[in-house]
Amino acid sequence: MKERITDRRFILLSLLLLMLGACTDHFDDLNTPPNQTTAENVDGSLLGQAFAYAQYWGHFGPASPTQTCSSHYGDIYAQYFTQTAENFDSDQFQSLGRRPNSCWNWFYGNTAPQLKFVEDLTAEEGMVVQNAVAKVWRVYVYHRITDFWGPIIYSQFGNGETSVMYDSQEDVYMDFFETLDEAIAVLEQNANASVFGIHDQVYEGNVGQWIKFANSIRLRLALRISYVEPALAQTEAEKAVNAGVIESVNDNATLLVTDNSANGYNVITNWGEFRMSAAMQSTLEGYDDPRLPEYFNEASTSGEFRGLRNGLPRTLKPGTLNSDYSDMDDKWLPANTPGPNRPLVRAAEVYFLRAEGALRNWDMGGTAEELYNEGIRASMLEYTAATTTEIDAYIQSMNTPTALNDPWSSPAHTDIPVRYDALGSFERQLEQIITQKWIALYPDSWEAWSERRRTGYPVGYAILSTLNPDLGLTDLFRRVGFTEVEYANNAAGVEQATGLLSGPDNNKTRLWWDVKPLSAYPTPVD
Repeated sequence: MKERITDRRFILLSLLLLMLGACTDHFDDLNTPPNQTTAENVDGSLLGQAFAYAQYWGHFGPASPTQTCSSHYGDIYAQYFTQTAENFDSDQFQSLGRRPNSCWNWFYGNTAPQLKFVEDLTAEEGMVVQNAVAKVWRVYVYHRITDFWGPIIYSQFGNGETSVMYDSQEDVYMDFFETLDEAIAVLEQNANASVFGIHDQVYEGNVGQWIKFANSIRLRLALRISYVEPALAQTEAEKAVNAGVIESVNDNATLLVTDNSANGYNVITNWGEFRMSAAMQSTLEGYDDPRLPEYFNEASTSGEFRGLRNGLPRTLKPGTLNSDYSDMDDKWLPANTPGPNRPLVRAAEVYFLRAEGALRNWDMGGTAEELYNEGIRASMLEYTAATTTEIDAYIQSMNTPTALNDPWSSPAHTDIPVRYDALGSFERQLEQIITQKWIALYPDSWEAWSERRRTGYPVGYAILSTLNPDLGLTDLFRRVGFTEVEYANNAAGVEQATGLLSGPDNNKTRLWWDVKPLSAYPTPVD
């Protein structure tokens, strides 16, 4: 990443675009660096604002990106929600070109230029700690993008060319680990420093917490490659845990919301486009889980928690669906309010990552069962007022997901209990770990969808109908296809990127890390 996007006019224009909610459709313009400037033209406040902008947009924070890039993809493919809007068919595995176009343009038109500006300028001006934090954030935001598409524009972004080549997902991941090595080394030498101040929307510049965040991201990425590069995965995971990961809910990484940077769900919930999934009801209700009323509201018609099967065709979407099924909890409902902070990496997830690592006989600082129980405990402490006694009772519960009294007489989607099955097979224990992680990750559906693709868990339900000729009712939506705007403006790059895939550019082709044998995947329940 040699070329620098350091024109103050570019930054000010981007900040203006943030206020106007605008974006661009022409990547060839985005990839051409304007005239360079010197640090004298950019004060600390402007640099901090650029970083804050890259944080908010890097997590697709505003309402439209939340709807387009989460609600139409991860939210339903992780089976957190089901679409109820009659004119939306993503729930039937249909991926319309305009949605990937928007997600691509929002990232490469907003996040990537701002982040590159911050990273390049801080490197040139010797601002080593700020540069290290920017690198960590680069790894975080780009890992979500590569897990969306697979090959992406990464090392060549900002090179001034109109035809830009992609990096393979394998190369991108290898660079992630190298980048984290570089960044963490600097941060550890400056652990008591503070950078970006109030402009840092995650930790307000606390470098000590950024170290834990960086190590936790390393752990997440290590488990992501556990099937394709098991030896490297173990090395990176053990390195992360030994260096110090997030262990307390007080250190959870969340993206601050404000009146000017609200949680997108607090807008899109009022559009009435989705409700709780059947998989969520089966699991949370069957487990008698105290997080159920913290995640969802009762359906207005019945006063009960009700989830809907995924993949409902338009002809079966009456206008009463929204009142018959459960919406998100009140904290995500008030319109025009900031809402809850957006989760990035939390203690509960980290414990479940460590639990899986321990299941694989890696040194994770505890047994799989101990870390699994701590993951549940951390999630309960984060979301509920449950007492220690109540949490312990839940951890020891033999409750299992329940069958549903719905129009399809849906059976329970799995029979695993909450209580860790110490004598169970590897797959049974893995299913328990990932299912509880899925519950704890809510509503971070991007991560939950990635884990469902990687492991096959939670099992979930088969969708009711599909509009995608490549995907059947029991298939998983594996990746988003390359965008129409890229095919139009960067045809050579897309052609090269397609050659980096394991199959054709469609939604069935699996990503580089998605190599668990299909024979080991459970079949979603009909």
